[in-house]
This record gives sequence, structure tokens and C-alpha cells, in this order.
Amino acid sequence: MTIENGLLRGSIVALVTPMAEDGVVDWKSLDALVDWHLEEGTHGIVPVGTTGESATLTVTEQAAVIAAVVNRVDGRIPVIAGTGANSTQQALALTHAGRAAGADACLIVTPYYNKPPQEGLYRHYSTIADQVDSPIVLYNVPSRTACDLLAPTVGRLAQHERIIGIKEASGTPERVLEIKERVEEKFVVLSGEDAQTLTMMQYGAVGTISVTANVVPNLMSKFCQSYLSGKNAEANELDQLLQPLHDVLFIQTNPIPAKWALHTMNRIPPGVRLPLVALAKEHHASVRNQLLKIKAL
Repeated sequence: MTIENGLLRGSIVALVTPMAEDGVVDWKSLDALVDWHLEEGTHGIVPVGTTGESATLTVTEQAAVIAAVVNRVDGRIPVIAGTGANSTQQALALTHAGRAAGADACLIVTPYYNKPPQEGLYRHYSTIADQVDSPIVLYNVPSRTACDLLAPTVGRLAQHERIIGIKEASGTPERVLEIKERVEEKFVVLSGEDAQTLTMMQYGAVGTISVTANVVPNLMSKFCQSYLSGKNAEANELDQLLQPLHDVLFIQTNPIPAKWALHTMNRIPPGVRLPLVALAKEHHASVRNQLLKIKAL
């Protein structure tokens, strides 16, 4: 599939990576999850992002998961591979691997831990965009990376023909306005904060890369489509329904609650990979109750 700007919109799931209790990737469950998302109307899939536990998958595993998702999707919706790292050379290698595995675009998180300045971020992304023939979506999530990709830097990067959008998860919805002031209309802004997606779309985002879509793909798809179709009252109603679920899916570190929910729904085995662990028992009732309220169980 050739990524065109209009295709990166709506509910794009930040897909979990199904694992057995010992942490081994469960390929059969992965195929089944992709099939479910296609049936439920998900508009795009991000394999091996943060929610896909990219930080603890090997490079070989990441490429294999991306390829498996690409093969299963078979061109029906966009696949945007998570290929970020805190080393420019490693991110470059992962992005080459993601593109070679067949991804339509690559989602690249800001380098974490080493806290680069804005000029370092500009050069990091420019280097990758110069050397990999792939559409690139920037990913800003300061709460995880201790690094904030500011709007002026996004504006500079948006001038590169291969940098087509951003997943914005700064926690400040108004950042969408700051970005939109500095980029061309075709540059795509996507929410990276499920609970703030409606506000961000009101400010000009065209959808979300969503954790919650793992659990209720049809509802997230309907929510995004309602707003983008001008059905504001319906979008507001769905947003109010979804807000408590957004909350419990971050009751512990993502993707711990989402994977527990999917296991409870008999969609995946219970595994997460260390240093993550299974959802603490004191949170089971909270997550289960929200699944029941939203009729996911």
C-alpha cells in the first residue's frame, strides 16, 4: 500500500504483542488479533510500538512481528511499524528493517533517556528520513522519554518530504494548534493520548494511535469516524462512554492492563515480558468492571 495522507486517519491501534506466560511471542494469537481488527473496522495498525513491548523485543523479533502483521493485513489498511530507539544508528537500522518487512510507514519515538536538545532531535529524524525510503511519523511522548519534541522543531522536520505526520502525546491538547500553525495542511497530526483524542481532533488532529482500540476496536473506530464525519453529538456520547475505560487501561504501566483485559476476553495468552509483570490483583476488579460496563465481556 502506498501511504497517502488521507489514509492515516481514524482509529489506528497500537497493537499489543501476544505472548505466552514465558514471554514467547504467540504468532497464532497475533494473526487472530489482526483478523479481529480488520473485522471491527480499525483504520490502521502499529505493530511493535510502546504498547507492542518494542523495548524488550529483539531486532529479529520486531522485524518478524511487523512482517506477520503486514502479511495478515494484506494491504487492506495501513501498517505503521514502530522503529524508534535512543541511538540514531539503531533507529536507522530498525527503520530499514521495518521498511524491508513491508510496513507502509514507520513510527519513530523521540530518543529516550539521553535527553537530546531540539537540534539533536532535528538531526536524528533528518538523518533517518534522508537514508530510509519510507514515510515517517514522528512520535512525541515526553512522559516516557524525558524528551519533548517541540512544535517549532516539528515545523522544521515537516519540510522533509518523507516526514508526513506526528503522534502527539505531550499531554497538552493545545500542542495540536501549535503544530498546525507551522505545517502544511497535508501533515497529519494524530492523538497519542486516548483520553484527550476528542479535544485534539477538535483542534485539528485526524484520529488517534490508540491503546484502547486494542480492547474495543469497533467503538474506537465508530468514535473517530463519527467526529470526522461531522456527527459531533454521537462522538461526544461515545467519548463519554469510553473515558472510564481509558482511565483503567492506564491504571498500571501500558500495556499491562490492556494485555490483562485481552486475556480476560480470551483474545490472547497472559504473557508480558520482563521487566513488565502481570496486572496487580488489586486492579483486576476495576478493569473487569469497565469491560462489563462497555460490554466487552
